[in-house]
Amino acid sequence: MAEKKIKVTLVKSVIGTKESHRATVRGLGLRKLNSSAELEDTPAVRGMIQKVSYLVKCEG
Repeated sequence: MAEKKIKVTLVKSVIGTKESHRATVRGLGLRKLNSSAELEDTPAVRGMIQKVSYLVKCEG
C-alpha cells in the first residue's frame, strides 16, 4: 500500500516572520526560497503546513 505524499514548496521568504514559524519551515525540510520537500501525508505534517500556509504552496 503506497503512502500518500504531499509536495511543499517555500514561496515566500521567512525574513520578518515569527521564530516559531521559521522553525516550522525548517522542520518541513525547506531551506531556501523555492525549495521543495516531499512529505508523508500525516496530521502532524498537515498541522505544520497550516501554521505556515502563508509561506508555502502545497500540492497533493
